[in-house]
Amino acid sequence: MKNRVVITGLGVVAPNGVGLDAFSKAIKKGHSGIRFHQQLADLNFSCCIGGIPEISEAKKLEYLTPLQLRNFNSSGILYGCMAGIDAWKDAGFTVDPESTLDFDSGTVFGTGTSGVEKFREAIYKLDQGDVKRLGSTVVVQTMASGISAFLGGILGLGNQVTTNSSACTTGTEAIMMGYDRIAHGQAKRMLVGSCSDDGPYIWGGFDAMRVMTYKHNDSPEKASRPMSASASGFVPGAGAGALILESLESALKRNARIYAEVLGGHINSGGQRQGGTMTAPNADAVQRCISEAVANANISSKDIDTINGHLTATSKDSLEIENWTKALNRKGKDFPFINSLKSMVGHCLSASGSIESVATVLQLKDQFVFPNLNCEDVHPEIASLISEEKIAKRMLDTDLQIAAKASFGFGDVNGCIIFKRYN
Repeated sequence: MKNRVVITGLGVVAPNGVGLDAFSKAIKKGHSGIRFHQQLADLNFSCCIGGIPEISEAKKLEYLTPLQLRNFNSSGILYGCMAGIDAWKDAGFTVDPESTLDFDSGTVFGTGTSGVEKFREAIYKLDQGDVKRLGSTVVVQTMASGISAFLGGILGLGNQVTTNSSACTTGTEAIMMGYDRIAHGQAKRMLVGSCSDDGPYIWGGFDAMRVMTYKHNDSPEKASRPMSASASGFVPGAGAGALILESLESALKRNARIYAEVLGGHINSGGQRQGGTMTAPNADAVQRCISEAVANANISSKDIDTINGHLTATSKDSLEIENWTKALNRKGKDFPFINSLKSMVGHCLSASGSIESVATVLQLKDQFVFPNLNCEDVHPEIASLISEEKIAKRMLDTDLQIAAKASFGFGDVNGCIIFKRYN
């Protein structure tokens, strides 16, 4: 029999809020974190806006030591450490460099590309023949598992410590990997989440692909338009989200606060077949991912009250809604509430699934549906599938028991998690 898995800690570093309180207030009020960035304009980007968390030098020192910050130049690792440490403390644990190694706790913390700015810095030095001046932290700041290595050492984690990477599905996949480990008795607690670097060396390739919007450089907060007829591409973002997953037995034993329960989920791939490509989803695989997640959670599709979709404000939004209606066999007024956090923070790439999962859990805890911004003109194909009242255009105070969160990533990879309010 599988162990029940609950969420006992949350941490988040997002473009519209750094820290759980700030983020929670922002998503309830519908505050956008998308801004114009002169650096992108100077580099001739078509899309000169993005969502970047605002973090002071003093704030960094609350999480990393002056020694750790020496020659430090990896925004994703910084975001991940901040979110991970906050989640750890939020769950009631302390950060102690002299603590006993904890073999019951581990981490699966994902990323896309780590330390791009550090890579750039190193490449210039190498090209100039200054290999001896690279410094001793280049490797840990640029290796894919740098974020899990940092967190594992800071927190003294003795269980599995690893980094996963599956494009936009990374964060959702990390949660499922941690869930499986606890459910099958391999760990009592897992810190799970994901992070993403920000800036031109991450976002440039997408700008070249012309998949980011270039129409709202003068109106950044109006730029990210999931499910809208006037959506013109996604807005890039960055940050990190983190959750402490714990066996229900362990959480109850230490009288921990419980935010929600993870009922289950599913991960799959469309194999870039049947219409699926590197950048487009195989619809059959997406629908199967959703339906298998529902089955794994041992619920009925009718039980889902709200969906936090992937919904990137691109041409694929209509297809995603169609896939949800087919997988759940629900449409029109029978469809659950649905929203997309990307309307406020942009597409945070490898961090998106975890940041959006934190938002989903907060909805269950506080019993609200956050607003989906910039969707005054619902796409007609979406309007033909679901009732417009199911798209939350303002914050809704409503009874929620079960929420679904899905991510559909570059490479035709899919993930869907089912969360439940803990009563």
